[in-house]
Amino acid sequence: MKLENFIRKEKGVADQEIAIQLIAETVSYAETGMCRRTNILHYFGEHFEETHCGSCDNCLYPKERTNVTEDVLTVLETMEEMTQSYKIRHVCHVIIGQTTAQIKNYKHYDLSAFGQGQQKDVLHWNAVIRQSLMEHLIEKDMENYGTVKLTEKGRNYLNNPYAILIAKDRDFEEEEPIVSIGKEGDQQLLHLLKEELKDLAKKQNVNSWAILTEPSLIDMTVQYPITLEEMSQISGMGAAKAAKFGQPFIDVIKRYVEENEIERPQDLVVKSIVNKSGLKVYIIQNIDRKLPLEDIAKAKGLTMDDLITEMERIVASGTKINLNYYIKESVDKYHVEDIYSYFAEADCDCPRVALKELDENEYTLEEVRLVRLKYLTDVGF
Repeated sequence: MKLENFIRKEKGVADQEIAIQLIAETVSYAETGMCRRTNILHYFGEHFEETHCGSCDNCLYPKERTNVTEDVLTVLETMEEMTQSYKIRHVCHVIIGQTTAQIKNYKHYDLSAFGQGQQKDVLHWNAVIRQSLMEHLIEKDMENYGTVKLTEKGRNYLNNPYAILIAKDRDFEEEEPIVSIGKEGDQQLLHLLKEELKDLAKKQNVNSWAILTEPSLIDMTVQYPITLEEMSQISGMGAAKAAKFGQPFIDVIKRYVEENEIERPQDLVVKSIVNKSGLKVYIIQNIDRKLPLEDIAKAKGLTMDDLITEMERIVASGTKINLNYYIKESVDKYHVEDIYSYFAEADCDCPRVALKELDENEYTLEEVRLVRLKYLTDVGF
């Protein structure tokens, strides 16, 4: 996640796709239960003839193996029915019957394969797809952003299947988090704050990220704010949001600080923040006047990307901005509906993740970011 965040900040769109694909391959290698030598050689375009290398951890200490012949057939039949190539995540969503914005867009809920594998989780289907790649039943189209498609061998397999075994993958997300204090904050306190945020979001009947994002919680675990004034200085808070939601978090932090005898940083109360209030007021006033965003950005020497970033900061701090006038004129109404529906159901508010889920060829990142701001303003947090 840290690497992806760095990539999105530092690289262009084309380079981002390649780098994120490399990260996905590395994650696949780390989590796989199959022979690591086979995995590495396959990545570099070579085929390892032996079943086991006899020297990697997965071969020396083999995990439980299970026959996935039927599951491989399910994957291949699903891909055949979809006719075009799609990303692995989308194929998994079809198989488990998860109605995402992209599935709605392509109407893949009408496929006979939709929901066929709902009794098993995404982790399992990812492992099956990885094994199918190793068996050369499917292949990645690297010129088309890493989508997967059936090979001739895969089509033959549908008529003449043979037994395929895979090692059961390990679910790292179910393991207990390591408690530590460092640049990423106090992990034990972070866990408590996440639970508090989860409860608060449940009461408000919204996604937790619509109230506060994780960077704000992490900042709390570094600064340990115990007053509303201190809480208002937390990243992504602001005075309005601190007054509305700050107290429950203050109570948790205050109790934690006392119980663990935490020495809070002394510079919290007096820390200085770059004064951007003038720019903030200018943006809000001109949005209220319904000026085109391009004109607002030009007047302050900003790019549209910079302006949207400033608006995201404004909304994150608890101030509403009504962009309906601009979105109505600039974004296709069906795109607005799809993107809005996505954020209403999504567990993550990252615009780039949303763009991947929706369809990078049909939607733009700017559209996604603007509709996300509309959703946050409508929700009212």
